[in-house]
Amino acid sequence: MQPTCLPNTNNSKPNPTSKLKKNPMGANPFTFLALLHLLLFHSVIAVIPAAAAANIGTAEPFIGVNIGTDLTDLLPPADLATFLKAQQIKHVRLYDADPGILSALAGAGVSVAVGVPNNQLLALGSSPATADAWVARHVLPFHPATPISAVAVGDEVPAALPSALPLLLPALRSLSAALAAANLSSIPVSTPLPFSVVLDPFPPSQAYFNQTLANSFFLPLLRFLADTASPLMLNLYPYYAFVQSRGAVPLDNALFKPLSPSLEEIDPNTLLHYTNVLDAMVDAAYVSMRNLNFTGVPVLITETGWPHNGSRRDEPYATANYASTYTSNLIRHMLDRRGTPLRPEATPSVYIYELFDEDLRPGPLSEAHWGLFYGNGTPAYLLNVAGAGGFLANDTTNRTYCVAAEEADRRSLQAALDWACGPGRANCSEIQPGESCYQPNDVRSHASYAFDSYYQMQGKAAGSCFFQGVAMITTTDPSHGKCIFPGSKQRNATGAGTNKAESSKAVVSPRSRLGKGRLYEHIVPMILNSILLVVCVSI
Repeated sequence: MQPTCLPNTNNSKPNPTSKLKKNPMGANPFTFLALLHLLLFHSVIAVIPAAAAANIGTAEPFIGVNIGTDLTDLLPPADLATFLKAQQIKHVRLYDADPGILSALAGAGVSVAVGVPNNQLLALGSSPATADAWVARHVLPFHPATPISAVAVGDEVPAALPSALPLLLPALRSLSAALAAANLSSIPVSTPLPFSVVLDPFPPSQAYFNQTLANSFFLPLLRFLADTASPLMLNLYPYYAFVQSRGAVPLDNALFKPLSPSLEEIDPNTLLHYTNVLDAMVDAAYVSMRNLNFTGVPVLITETGWPHNGSRRDEPYATANYASTYTSNLIRHMLDRRGTPLRPEATPSVYIYELFDEDLRPGPLSEAHWGLFYGNGTPAYLLNVAGAGGFLANDTTNRTYCVAAEEADRRSLQAALDWACGPGRANCSEIQPGESCYQPNDVRSHASYAFDSYYQMQGKAAGSCFFQGVAMITTTDPSHGKCIFPGSKQRNATGAGTNKAESSKAVVSPRSRLGKGRLYEHIVPMILNSILLVVCVSI
């Protein structure tokens, strides 16, 4: 139902929660609506000792990554472990308890949140014995050599598989009891929920959980989480909040871009200032829990990210530039460890969605392009996160490459290519027929590889990326597919780009994240109604 504009008379006082208080310095009343979505990345990268898994609900906040397996050429488990070490990634989330990956991570200093797919809820929710068997099979053989930091039961069950919702709480309780029986009660058990379970999230102070599920699901869930010191797991996507808001959510707010004080928004009920969508979304979850009299349950962001590629017509904001901006700013924001306006003392931990592109995922083009890296380990885009303690080594800091200049003509490029591969003694073996960088077979691509080979061989010395003016320095890794350029850190870190005699075959998992964007459709009418209410009050 659309709000009706009423005269603002003495007898018609607007509800203070129905509109957003403008910043007295002149904020646009629509800007606050950018606040809502996503708390994503964490601050300190804590190394969990191999002897024990840290309790996610109470440990220092961290930044982790999700690892999906719906891709054609997933790195073999041993190479994946090497890759995680090279990237200094200490926390990962798996959508199932893959035994190969768990075994390979033994002693690697990487803690793992293991998942239970939705299609296993029936068995686990119906039989405690099945839960005992699941722990015996998926936890005990690996922990503590591979620290199991949490068990994530199901994935967005209220939206993805609502018929299984009555089984979710019994499954949580059974798995928690099974872990306790194995003297592993320190491992928290929870379930990742979609943000669509939070209603009226603008402003955060008026948010609440879906009332139809309050008594039957949320109250017992929160009681269980509080009793077991487990976090409320949420999948938060500011990208969808932005693209589905019809312009009501400003792009800069979704991307964590710095805002001038005049563009900050104030929650009219708490007078708290918000500068980004992420903080507002997390606070909306805190308020929703508080409305049910729970204030001690922490929030854990189990998914958040930004796609780096999509349909130019239908998904114009799914670009590498926006993905880099979002992820880099998110990391910086979490490294500040300032919490949220409502809970400045509590910085949530977060898992970035996701480590690798999953090219086998169906749906719109963007579904296959959420990864920080391609399947072979080359960066999908580069980050700018100096000071992150080495986390995600695809940082652009001090990383440069030499490639063909955009305006260079073919004849000049060919001459420079001949010199680099001849007198310059660059290693041009990879651009020979049949090798990994032969395609695309054109002068510009081959020249870029040869130029970078020479440039790196010369230690990036001044003047080594000139080639009579046809070369230029860039911070963007020019590696593509299986072609790994000499300057790429992935070349030596994982052997990426080489042919593997043995590779793991991707099996499309039963998890259902396709259509996760639809889970944010409930936000749009709330945003529009809020806008109309603001306009009506101002008339």
